[in-house]
Amino acid sequence: MRNIDENNITQAVLARMDGCSNPRLKEILGSLVRHLHDFAREVKLTEAEWMQGIEFLTATGHMCDDKRQEFILLSDTLGLSMLTVAMNNAKPAGVTESTVFGPFHVADAPHVEQGADMSGGATGEPLFVTAKVTDPHGNPVAGADVDVWHADEDGLYDVQRPDLVHHQGRAIFRTDADGSLRFRTVLPVAYPIPTDGPVGKMLVATGRHPWRPAHIHFMVVATGFERLITHVFRDGDPYMDSDAVFGVRSSLIGKFEEHPAGVAPDGSTQSVPFHTLNFDFVLQPV
Repeated sequence: MRNIDENNITQAVLARMDGCSNPRLKEILGSLVRHLHDFAREVKLTEAEWMQGIEFLTATGHMCDDKRQEFILLSDTLGLSMLTVAMNNAKPAGVTESTVFGPFHVADAPHVEQGADMSGGATGEPLFVTAKVTDPHGNPVAGADVDVWHADEDGLYDVQRPDLVHHQGRAIFRTDADGSLRFRTVLPVAYPIPTDGPVGKMLVATGRHPWRPAHIHFMVVATGFERLITHVFRDGDPYMDSDAVFGVRSSLIGKFEEHPAGVAPDGSTQSVPFHTLNFDFVLQPV
């Protein structure tokens, strides 16, 4: 096709996809082309502005490695991650809601025994967590793998510490026969998402703060149930209503109770104040 202009180029590009043998790929790419072209026409995008956008995306890719995923961070801060979660994880009443995965999960977290200290030496006030995993009828889910990860009192995940050679603040547990889960760690705090890359520059340019409310990540996997990816947020956090990645759900706010120094839930004696959290997870059957 010759004599392409701003009015006929969209149909020309779509016509080139007529030979695509994958219907879903054709649907997704076709819609992407239509929306991208409509966006460019709507804002009257200049060549210089589009080049700036290309440079931004290139810089985003350069920030990605095996410990950091800047594109996930970009997706999170634009609300796209939470949008896809919301569309694909609608739950019946009483089933634990999902939220964003985040960029700090790793696949090789250690498997540890119930009741273990998963902090790995991370700094922070002691926290003792108890939980139960059930089906929607309250029946326990035994043998569920529960992947847990969170930041330390400096607001950093272990993968953000380049000199650290072992895991901190992450572990995988397996629920007991009664669906119970228990472990010790340190109290999560609010933290800013990384701002030293292009996503940080985008936040500054748009007048946004980078803060996430304090939370613990949980991924629960059990045979016969949908995988659950979620957080438990620390009640009272000042960033609860302005989470930089739009991930807060009221049903995911947990009560982190503070206790004076003394005997902790695991029977140990704590010489400093400690905290407890109890939270139940309800899985959706497949």
